[in-house]
Amino acid sequence: MVKLEELEDEHFINRPATSKDDVLLADDDDDYTDTDSEISDASDLDGTIDETLYDRISALKDIVPPKTRAKISSVSHSIYSATSTTITYSGKGLWVLATSILLLGIPYALALGEEQQYIEEERQRSMMQEGAQGLLQQGGAAGEQGQAKPAL
Repeated sequence: MVKLEELEDEHFINRPATSKDDVLLADDDDDYTDTDSEISDASDLDGTIDETLYDRISALKDIVPPKTRAKISSVSHSIYSATSTTITYSGKGLWVLATSILLLGIPYALALGEEQQYIEEERQRSMMQEGAQGLLQQGGAAGEQGQAKPAL
């Protein structure tokens, strides 16, 4: 069986003495001595507050309604995901492009350089042959003219 016991509040048991003009509820500073507030001292207001930007922003979450917070969170997560995916795939694409250039482009450039060198060598050989033939023709023509002229 449950027994109920009535407890009376301390304020009703210990009634304050009457003040001047027989007023029970007068404004007295003694009534407010039991405050444990963080800002009860004036010196606390003058000092600097050790609060970071993150603390201030996290305190603002109570101002924003939950539906709006959920929407902001969803949009920011979508933007983060899209950016992350874009960076990942662009990095992979650059890797494929760079390795393709290294594996295909450099050997092609070397082969092209060698072919240019062969073409230049052939051109020099043909010029040398043309020059040799020209000298032979001039020498032959000078010999024929020398026979036709009388000696002095």
